[in-house]
Amino acid sequence: MHKLLAIDGLNIVRRVYEASPEPDSPHKAETAVRNSTASFQRLLATHRPTHALAAFDHGGPTWRHALHPEYQKNATSTPEALRGALPHLYEALAAMGLAVVSVPEVEADDVIATVVLRWLGEGRGQAIVASTDKDLHVLIEQGAVLWDHFKSEAHDRAWVEQRFGVGPDMLADFLALVGDRAHGIPGVQKVGEKTAARLLQSYRTLEGVMNGAGILKDALGERLRKDRDNAFLSRELVTLKTDVRVGVTWNTLAWRHDMA
Repeated sequence: MHKLLAIDGLNIVRRVYEASPEPDSPHKAETAVRNSTASFQRLLATHRPTHALAAFDHGGPTWRHALHPEYQKNATSTPEALRGALPHLYEALAAMGLAVVSVPEVEADDVIATVVLRWLGEGRGQAIVASTDKDLHVLIEQGAVLWDHFKSEAHDRAWVEQRFGVGPDMLADFLALVGDRAHGIPGVQKVGEKTAARLLQSYRTLEGVMNGAGILKDALGERLRKDRDNAFLSRELVTLKTDVRVGVTWNTLAWRHDMA
């Protein structure tokens, strides 16, 4: 049975970098690159995939910025020292036979979603996504498994339901209601995770929420009506693009165990 391992590159590297209390510096960045390289090696050794890729953000504006100029406006950017050290990481990953993929105008999550869904759609085997990003958990609905490298923990449908109160099929609508102010995703004001889960448990979809709870003459109904456009915009922002021209083949992503 073939197995695809799709690694969210910056999700690993940023967590390793930020785990150090040292101030930003080239030395801290180079240390993070070395430790991240070891993390990628452990991922490959743990899962022993037949195919693998490490997806990274290309940098610069994406289609989400074109849709919503405020997107990621207040997000913490990758420190310059770390960004400058990334080419060394890419070289180390290539040396272990791991394909490094980044595509202009899309995010790493879009690359991962495209590759994973094509893999599963062709019935090629198991797909594991190494990331803690909430939006990638929607791929569980299509048969993927999410892997938290730092906790050595697999996330499946039951995990999503316990964590968010809804299944992976409702997660995009859940994230659209809750929003993420730090990343410029507006959501609906004063709708937190518990309220969003309760609404979707009752009404199933964002459309259902707006058509049901959104007509109620109470404070929640008023907020839903007021932020209706923001909620649907937010769903577009959190929805993964699945038709990216990735520029790789399955042969490109084939990984040999003796390369690590």
